[in-house]
Amino acid sequence: EIDDDGGAGDYVADGSTLRGVLYNFLHNQRTSSARHFELFVDALIIGCVLAFMFDTVADEKSHTLLGCFQFFSFVVFAIEFFLRMYSAGENPMYKDRGVMTYASSFLNIVDMVAIFPYFVGLALTPGTGPGAFLLFKIFHFEKYSKAFTTFDDVLRENMGVLAVTGFSAMLLWILFASMLYYTERDSLDEEMAMYYKTIPDAMWITLLNLSGECPLAHYSSIGKVIVGIIGLFATAVFGVPIGILGAGFEELVTSEYEDSPDEDANVDPALDGPSFRSVQTACYQFVNGIGSKAATAFELSIYFLIGATVSIGVLQTVPGYEDTFSAVETFAIVIFTIEYTIRFIGAGADPEFANGSNGFMARVKYIFSFYSIIDLMAIVPFYVALYMPNSWIDQHDEYLRMARLFRLLKLDKYVPSISLVDDVLRLKKKVLVVASYAAVTLWILFTAAMFEVEKNDDEIEIDPLPLYGCFEDCSMSDRYNNYFNSIPLTGIHLTGDFPLIEYGARGRVILFFAVIAAVGVVSIPSGVIASGFAEIVQTRNKTKGATEKDAGAVAGDDWYDINYRKLEGQPPPPSIFGPRMDALQIKAKEYLDGRVDETTGLVSRTQFSSIGRLLFFSLIITNVAAIILESIPEIDRHVGNASGNFFDVFEAFSVFFFTADYLLRLFSAGKSREALYSPWVYSRTFFGLVDLVSILPWYIQVALTSTGHVISGDEAKIFRIFRIFRVLQLED
Repeated sequence: EIDDDGGAGDYVADGSTLRGVLYNFLHNQRTSSARHFELFVDALIIGCVLAFMFDTVADEKSHTLLGCFQFFSFVVFAIEFFLRMYSAGENPMYKDRGVMTYASSFLNIVDMVAIFPYFVGLALTPGTGPGAFLLFKIFHFEKYSKAFTTFDDVLRENMGVLAVTGFSAMLLWILFASMLYYTERDSLDEEMAMYYKTIPDAMWITLLNLSGECPLAHYSSIGKVIVGIIGLFATAVFGVPIGILGAGFEELVTSEYEDSPDEDANVDPALDGPSFRSVQTACYQFVNGIGSKAATAFELSIYFLIGATVSIGVLQTVPGYEDTFSAVETFAIVIFTIEYTIRFIGAGADPEFANGSNGFMARVKYIFSFYSIIDLMAIVPFYVALYMPNSWIDQHDEYLRMARLFRLLKLDKYVPSISLVDDVLRLKKKVLVVASYAAVTLWILFTAAMFEVEKNDDEIEIDPLPLYGCFEDCSMSDRYNNYFNSIPLTGIHLTGDFPLIEYGARGRVILFFAVIAAVGVVSIPSGVIASGFAEIVQTRNKTKGATEKDAGAVAGDDWYDINYRKLEGQPPPPSIFGPRMDALQIKAKEYLDGRVDETTGLVSRTQFSSIGRLLFFSLIITNVAAIILESIPEIDRHVGNASGNFFDVFEAFSVFFFTADYLLRLFSAGKSREALYSPWVYSRTFFGLVDLVSILPWYIQVALTSTGHVISGDEAKIFRIFRIFRVLQLED
C-alpha cells in the first residue's frame, strides 16, 4: 500500500541497475549519503524561504545573489523530482497503476506546484524567476509531521457535515451581503457607501461580520438590525465549518501523538535525605514557611512586599511620583536581601539542589537557578546605583527600576504560573510541534501571497504611515512594501482579527481562504495549550482529592473547603471574654445571617433581621444608582462638586452603615462556620475583602483631605470607582 507521502514502504530495489540505485537513494534513504542528501534538500528549502524574505528588502547586488541561490535550488529540486519520478517505476506497486499514481500523492503535487510555475516564470521573464512558488516546498516537511495529511483526513471524515454546513454558510453570506447592499449602498457616510456599492464589495465586509468582526459601525437603522442578527445567530452557523476543521484537526493530531508528560518525578520536599547541618535545615524551613508561625509570617510578608514594590514601581512611572514611597522600596530591598541570604544558606538542605551534591555545589546550583536569577535582577541594580552614584546604572535608574516587575515571577513558587506553562509545553510538545508546523507553514505562505498581491496595490488611499516612511498619498503597497512588514499584518488576520480592510479584489480572495481554512488551523496551538492547562489542573486536583484523608474530599478543594468540612458538627469555640460575649456574638450572627435549623437546614429570621437585610439591600442598590447618576454630566453639574453636596453626604451615610456591617461581621466571625470561626479568616474571604474594599477608600480619602491634601478630579474618580465593588455585596 502506498504511503501518504507517495513512498513505497520498505521495498528495496535491485542495486545492479541505475534506476534501482536511484530508487534506493531517493526513496528508501537507508544509507548515510542518502540521509545527508535529504538534509541538504531540507536546508535548501529553508534557504529558499529566507532568500525570498530578504530579497524583498535587498539591494541590486544582493538581489542578484539571492536570485542565483533560488535558481540553484530550483535546479536541485527539479533534478531530484524527475529522478524520483523515473525511479518510482522500479517498485512493483506502480507497474500496474503506473507512475501517475505515485505522482498524484500530496508531496509530489506540491513539488510540481513549486517547480513548474517557477520555470514558466523564469522562461517568460529571464532573471526574475517567481521565487514565491518555491515556498511551496516548505510542505516537504510534511513527511516528518503529517500535519496536512491529517487535515485531508478531517475533510474526508466530515465531508457530509461540511457540505451541509458549508452550503448553509454560503447562503447566509450571500443573503446578508445582499440585504446590507440594499440598506447601505446609499449611505451618507462615504466609507459605508464605498464598501457596499456592489454586492461583491458587500460580501467582503459581510464575510468579516460573519467571522465575528465588525470593522464598520455607521450603519443605517435597518443595517444595525441586520448586523445584530449576524452577531447573534448567523456567526454561529457560519463558524461551524471552521470549527469542524479546527476541532477535527486537533482531535486527530492529539489522538495520533499521545501526551508525553515528563518522566522525572517531582522532587519530594521532605528532608529525608543525607544529614544536613541544623543551620541549613532551619534556614530552608524558615524561608519556605515550614515549622513555625514565624516562618509562615515571614513568607506572608514576602507576598505583601512583592505586591507593594511592584505597585510602587508602577506608580513611580507616573510623572511627579518618581520618588514616591522610596523608603518602602529601600526597606523591601533589605528584606529581599535577607531572604536571598537565608535561601542561599538553606540551599544545602533544599532537596531541589542538594540531592547528590555537597553544600557548596548545592549553593552553586541555587545561584544559577531560575528564581535566584529573578531575585538578583530585582535587588542588584539597587545596590549598584547606591554605591556607584554616577555610574551608567544610576543614570538609567528609571529603566532598571522596572526590574522590580520580575519579582512577580517569585510568586510562581507559591502560585504556579510560569512553571505550569512549562508543564503544559512538555505535556503537549508533540501535538504542539505538529500544530505549530501547520500554523507557521500557512503563515509563511499567506504572507507571501499577501505581499505579492498588495505590493503594487496603489488604488485605495489610506491614512499616513510614518512608521513605514509614508506621510501622504499612502496605499496598501506602503504597508506591504516588503515581506517582513507583511508578516505581522498577515499574522493578525490569521488570528481572525481585521483592523485593516482596505484591500483590493485579489487581497480579499486570499483573505477569504485565510478566514475559511487557515484561521481554524492557526488557532489550534492556542487551543492545545488551553486544553493542556485544563488537563494538568484537573489532574493535580484529582491527585489532591485522592490523597486527601477526608472522605468527603472532592477535586478542586482548597484549604478553605477542607477546613470547612472538618468543622461540620463542631460547636463554635467559646470566647475568652466569657459567656456574655458568646451570647452577643451569636445574636450578631443571627441578625446578619439568620438562624439555621441544624436538622432541616432552613434559615429563619426575626422581623428585625429581615428589615435590616432589606434596608441593607436597598442601600447597596441606591449606591449603585448614585454612581450611575453621578456619571451623567448634567446631573453632576446640577448637584455641584462643592464639599458637602448631596452625593458626598449620601456617601458618608452609606459608609457609616457599611462599616457597621463589616465590624459586626468581624465581631460575629467567631461564631460563623463560614468564617471557620475566625475573624482573620473572614477578613481574607471574598466577601470580607469586598466589604473592606467598599469602605476603605472613603476613609483614605477623608484622611488625605484632613492632612491638607487637595484631591484632584482624577484622584476623586479613582476613589469613586471603588464604590462599584459594593454591587458584589449582593452576592452574599
